[in-house]
Amino acid sequence: MKLLVILSRFPYPLEKGDKLRAYNQIKELSKNNKIALFAINDTSLSKESIDELKKYCTSIKVVPLSKLNILFNLLASIFRMIPFQVGYFYSKKIQKQLDAYIKKEKPNHIYCQLIRTTEYVKKHKNIKKTLDYMDVFSKGIERRKKSDPFYMKPILAYEHRLLLKYENEIFNYFDNKIIISEQDKMFIPHPKKGEIKVIPNGVDIYFFKPMIMEKKFELLFNGNMNYPPNIESAEYLAQKIMPLVWQKLPQTKLLLSGASPNEKVKALASDKIIVSGWVDDIRENYAQSKILVAPMQISIGLQNKLLEAMAMKIPCVTSTIANNAINAKHNEQIMVANTPQEYANYIVELLNDKHKLETIANNGYHFILEKYNWTKNTSLLEQLFVK
Repeated sequence: MKLLVILSRFPYPLEKGDKLRAYNQIKELSKNNKIALFAINDTSLSKESIDELKKYCTSIKVVPLSKLNILFNLLASIFRMIPFQVGYFYSKKIQKQLDAYIKKEKPNHIYCQLIRTTEYVKKHKNIKKTLDYMDVFSKGIERRKKSDPFYMKPILAYEHRLLLKYENEIFNYFDNKIIISEQDKMFIPHPKKGEIKVIPNGVDIYFFKPMIMEKKFELLFNGNMNYPPNIESAEYLAQKIMPLVWQKLPQTKLLLSGASPNEKVKALASDKIIVSGWVDDIRENYAQSKILVAPMQISIGLQNKLLEAMAMKIPCVTSTIANNAINAKHNEQIMVANTPQEYANYIVELLNDKHKLETIANNGYHFILEKYNWTKNTSLLEQLFVK
């Protein structure tokens, strides 16, 4: 089958969740299908990144998006009454390029990742289409309305209304709809949301596997450190949880690691909190840490950091809202907390009880091997295409 995959970001390097999902799905789908990739790109792109995708794609079309283009697109989205999340990536110029690409490649099926790309395929009614909602943007914006500065609230309220409407209406343009978790599925504002298939992420268990290294840090939190939910979680961990941990274990060190650390994250650095920024091999940070703490306050989709850490036998402490997406068992495969004191109690317990720490690590590891497999989960997606 000839598949056209449309993305709002080029799926490499793997520093964001949507890139990770797209890259691994393309890698698996390429085993039985020909992949034509159409990717919008708003950052610099290296030849090495393109070469990496050439291993799996028979054709690649990258469309650059400049800051001037983005500004024009956002202004146009106001008049078109579409969400900024969609308008940011949409232009008539890119539409023409995609139409020409479709005419050239003649795909049997179109696969759109995120509603950011869906505006482009509305007119192509004669080709079967699948939408990966992946995350529910409307829910993410709704949660941000409670925590963002007051001057952002009118903009967020406006975006929230449009996202609710768009996520509902775009449903009807696609033959298949998928999403990353059961929790996110329930947030889709459509009466037939039961038709949406849950296709979880996976973990490359041959890459993310247990490694023996010296434990330099007791705690780790990692992710894209310019992403609002990660910024908020890093602040929550450093300012509310760590003081409680230090009361019992004053020498505990926390590593905050991830691409493009925001100024708020950099300001958290101290003799006991290390902010590393981008690292070439995130596995080393996992292996050098005793526990991953992911106190997500705003969480849509699925936290890949939890899957990766558990695959490397690193025990995890996280929030209910983050664990709802992966459904690990509290106090058996993962530790789930909801208040700073609960987080601190579980962290101190694991650091003081080596047997408990190893038990959670081993149980979490086997849970990931069984449930979060890229080959197995992407085969479910491929079955939708075939049908």
